[in-house]
Amino acid sequence: MGFTLLAAATFQTQAASVWKVSSETNTVYIGGTIHLLTPQDYPLPKAYDIAYQASSKIIFETNMDTISSAAFQKNLQDNMLYTDGTTLDKILPSDTYQSLVAYLNSRNIPINAVQNLKPSSLAMSLNMIELKHLGYTSEGVDMFYSRKASQENKPKGWLEEPEEQISALSSFNQENEEQIIEYALDDIKEMPSTMDKLRNSWRSGDMETMASLEIVDLKRDYPDVYESLLTKRNNLWMPQIETMLNNSQVEFIMVGAMHLAGSDSILKKLKNRGYEVKQL
Repeated sequence: MGFTLLAAATFQTQAASVWKVSSETNTVYIGGTIHLLTPQDYPLPKAYDIAYQASSKIIFETNMDTISSAAFQKNLQDNMLYTDGTTLDKILPSDTYQSLVAYLNSRNIPINAVQNLKPSSLAMSLNMIELKHLGYTSEGVDMFYSRKASQENKPKGWLEEPEEQISALSSFNQENEEQIIEYALDDIKEMPSTMDKLRNSWRSGDMETMASLEIVDLKRDYPDVYESLLTKRNNLWMPQIETMLNNSQVEFIMVGAMHLAGSDSILKKLKNRGYEVKQL
C-alpha cells in the first residue's frame, strides 16, 4: 500500500524524487533515478540540480564509468549468454515460452535473437525493447549526472561494484528462471498504461503512488524477485549511507527510484532509524 514520506497532504508541483536526509552532525541528499527517459523529461526537475550543487561528491549505484567501458560490456555479455547449448525453449514452460514468442513477434523481433540469453538478461532486454518502443530514448538521470560530474571534476563514488551486479545477475538466473520471465512479460504488458503514471510520480516524488503502481504487486506476486532486486540491495546499501551521514562530506546519492518506494525502501529505513527525511 506504500507510505507517505511527507507531512504535507498534497505534493507541490515543484517537488521531485529528491530528499535531504539529516543526522545530528551531517546531511546527505538522496535522489531517485530512472535509467531511461524521454526527450520531454529534460530539463530535469530543479531539485536534482539543487542537491548536485550542494554536494561535494556524487554516489551512484555502481561505477558508471566502468559499466560504460568496452571491457565491462564484453564481460557482461559473456555472463548474459548460455554457452553450453541451453536455449530458452528448453528451460521455460511451454505457455511462458509461447507468451515470449508472441510478444517478440509483436515487436518484429525473431525469437532466435534472444534464444541464448539467460533469464535475467532477457528480462532486461524485454524491458529496454518496450521502453524504446514507448519513446524512452534519452539517457537516464544517473548517466546525465555521471557525465556532468566528470566534466566538472566532481568526485564520484558508488554503492556496489560492477562485478557485484554481474554476480547478482548470475545468482538470480539460478533461482528464478521461470519467475523472472513471467514477471518481465507481465510488467511490459502494463507498461503502456503505467509508464506515464510512473513518470509523473517520479517527477513529483510521489513514492506512495509509485509503490502502488509497481512495488505492491511485485512483492505479492514475485517475492523472490522483489527480495533479490530491492530488499537485499537496500540492506547492503544502508550501512554505507549511514557512514556518509556521519562523515564530514555532503554526498548526493542517486539510486533507482524503486529503491525509495514501499515499506522496505531506503527512505523508510532511514526514517525508522531516527534520521530526518525531508523532500526538496
